[in-house]
Amino acid sequence: MRASLLLACLSIGCASISRPAPGTAPLAGPRPVPPSSPEPGETVAPLDLGGDGKPDAWTFSRPGPDGKAVVTRKEKDLNGDGRVDSWERHAPDGTLAELVYDMDFDGTPDATLHFEKDRLARKEYAFGRDGVVTVRGFYENGVLVRTERDTDGDGKVDTWERWESGRVERIGTDSDGDGLADRWEERAPESPQK
Repeated sequence: MRASLLLACLSIGCASISRPAPGTAPLAGPRPVPPSSPEPGETVAPLDLGGDGKPDAWTFSRPGPDGKAVVTRKEKDLNGDGRVDSWERHAPDGTLAELVYDMDFDGTPDATLHFEKDRLARKEYAFGRDGVVTVRGFYENGVLVRTERDTDGDGKVDTWERWESGRVERIGTDSDGDGLADRWEERAPESPQK
């Protein structure tokens, strides 16, 4: 699980953490992210997924209408450093509503996946220590249909992609900063196979 998350992080281009030059003061390290405390009415069950005798996952639940426990959220320490790197939030019926990852383990969430009725509806990426979302992907029936990007870091969407059958069909760009696409590029049709 930990290795697959790290591979996924590398495959989508996570930035590496730079080290200070010799003789310079290091930047402040990542803030600690301990597991949350249970909210009123919740109970927490710590789990040792790594088998080292230390909890690295916590499941929070509360009684449902029938008295049975319903999971409300989960937190996990994916790399064993003692800090939470993954958060899950569940809907009142126990279905997954949101999944958040700190993929570079700096204490700031980098990817947030939003679910509707247990189906992926939107992904948001916020690489960097500021936590600002720069890429959003929108899904229908679990399939990517469009993305929005802020490529210049000004907090406004300036690139739109329309997806079909797992491929980009059109790309729109905003070159004058008004929040509207000024130009659209269509994907060239494929030539028939001979």
